[in-house]
Amino acid sequence: MIRYGQQDINQADIDAVISVLKSVNLTQGPAISAFEQSVLDFTNAKYAVAVNSATSALHIACMALGLGPGDRLWTTPNTFVASANCALYCGAQVDFVDIDPLTYNLCPIKLEEKLIVAKNVGKLPKIVVPVHLTGQPCDMAAIHALGKEYGFKIIEDASHAIGGRYKGEAIGNGRYSDITVFSFHPVKIITTAEGGMALTNDAEVATRLGLLRSHGITRDPALMTTLADGPWYYQQVALGFNYRMTDMQAALGVSQMSRLVEYVKRRHEIAKRYDELLVDLPITLPRQHEDSYSAYHLYVIRLQLDKIAVSHLQVFEALRAKDIMVNLHYIPVHTQPYYQSMGFKQGDYPLAEQYYREAISIPMHPTLTQQEQDFVVECIKEAICL
Repeated sequence: MIRYGQQDINQADIDAVISVLKSVNLTQGPAISAFEQSVLDFTNAKYAVAVNSATSALHIACMALGLGPGDRLWTTPNTFVASANCALYCGAQVDFVDIDPLTYNLCPIKLEEKLIVAKNVGKLPKIVVPVHLTGQPCDMAAIHALGKEYGFKIIEDASHAIGGRYKGEAIGNGRYSDITVFSFHPVKIITTAEGGMALTNDAEVATRLGLLRSHGITRDPALMTTLADGPWYYQQVALGFNYRMTDMQAALGVSQMSRLVEYVKRRHEIAKRYDELLVDLPITLPRQHEDSYSAYHLYVIRLQLDKIAVSHLQVFEALRAKDIMVNLHYIPVHTQPYYQSMGFKQGDYPLAEQYYREAISIPMHPTLTQQEQDFVVECIKEAICL
């Protein structure tokens, strides 16, 4: 079986986790700050808060920026549901902006068009969440400029994108956003099994993120409303959650970070080879914007259905029948039953819907061998010619 994505665990990773298991701190120990610092060193951001998932990171990011009832969050329909659900967790409303037909990311032109209309009717978003689909960054400079003009905050959902760059700088540095979120799920670039992280350059936002991660509880005298009764004392100063990452996960993350550059380089080698092997087929290959250096979490092909005699489903099933575990990223969020119950409907975001009808994520991970890649390509050729 050839999976579309999978983790790479070596002996150093195993040793790092075992060292924590033999220590006195299985959670809330020194491995957490070490992992946070390793990501800060790579991205050049100022503050990092590790949590138990990217979904948790998105949730507390929204809360840290003050999102609540009566507010609006806009994101792309071409994403996993968590990018939109984080607004609903806060009691806010969700809306979507259609995608760029070349990069498949949130389109800044369509964003501006929608902002003009929203300003006229008094319904501007408080937060916009651009999603770096497949690891390729959105046009953050354009989105940031619109944020300044229309007054919204920006959370970069970079769940696919650690190790990538935008305009020569590491994704996560915070130049064009208020908060950046990473995911460390096993199929992502690096893994902590489950896990996520929120990065920011704002000290106050970082403090709120830290409180929200752990029940809203603090032992910091500067954050307490009264003097401490003794060394045992703590106060709950906000309504937070138990979103903490364990030291075992963080130790794995530190070890994995040592191979991040190597992982992304290998993904680029695989992508380049796919580009060469698939170029003459009736397939649209991923386009890389000149300002981006993708982390290549995914390699998505789009079938040119008007040039082949088989359906999207037939090609997908033919590949699965060969034990190639292709996938589809993503079903547009607004077409999910839960979101349709809120009034969204088919046809609302036609470019995202067209992408969904044509897209297939084919195997992309550092342990993919040349032999496996050749087999994937041959099977794609066979499937298209069914």
